Amino acid sequence: MTGPETTTRPAAARTAPWALLDGAVRGVAKKYSQDRSAARLVAGGRAVVLAVADGHGSAAHFRSDLGASWAVEEFTACATPFAHEAARIGDDAALWPALREEARRLPQQVGHRWHGCALLQEANAPAHGSRWLPAADPTKPRERPEGPDLAAYGSTLIGAVLTEHMLFCWQLGDGDIVVVDAEGVPHTPLSTGPDMGDETDSLCEAEPWRKTRSHWQPFTGGAPPCVLLSTDGLSKSFADHQGFLDFATGLGGRAAEQGVAAVQAQLPDWLGRAATYSGDDTTLVGAITVPAQRSQP
Repeated sequence: MTGPETTTRPAAARTAPWALLDGAVRGVAKKYSQDRSAARLVAGGRAVVLAVADGHGSAAHFRSDLGASWAVEEFTACATPFAHEAARIGDDAALWPALREEARRLPQQVGHRWHGCALLQEANAPAHGSRWLPAADPTKPRERPEGPDLAAYGSTLIGAVLTEHMLFCWQLGDGDIVVVDAEGVPHTPLSTGPDMGDETDSLCEAEPWRKTRSHWQPFTGGAPPCVLLSTDGLSKSFADHQGFLDFATGLGGRAAEQGVAAVQAQLPDWLGRAATYSGDDTTLVGAITVPAQRSQP
């Protein structure tokens, strides 16, 4: 056993209070995954941006991998400056109302940007080719095209911004957000109740921000130990919702006991086993609170 560290270390930058998890597996018998995700530390490690998107993947949504990519990219683009502002404001409660108002507008910003991506794609390479309405007078040429049909790009979206003082999260469509508190109790702040089958809200709809659910939660005793976002391929792999919640709680517990690196190393295997049950693409991202380290003498 070696002796105590005696070398004087130079002053280091403040360590980020979170470690990130990010894992994804392709669904059984699928050619490629329709899921996309992002997990980033921003604002010098004082905030986290998380996002998962699930392209619908059916025959009617045959370009939904593009839609899921745009969902994550555009959410991240909008949420990153928001996260910087949330980190700057910190625990100054007098500025929280303005921040919450900005959070309320964020889904519309993302929706507009996503639709812009889809419309640009349609202008250059229409999903169904060039389509025109039949002319009222068959002797005259057709004059105006049909409105754009963006269903081919349909995708869900879940996003979150986490700081040491608050959590913001947004959800359109299916999937799950789980917050595991300091007592190891899981909470699903945007849960909609029983699964409604294959029906889900989508970014391809008109004004999708009107169906986006949101949640804001301030922290009085510090950030929770574990915040997880996942596509519905994970929760569908369990016999019931409680089994899924137990998985989330157990993941947070293992991270605390074994370290986040060990959990990250095992994550592909866990998600792969889940995918064999659900048959769906399965993606999970998360932020795990890292205990503050005491400085060495």
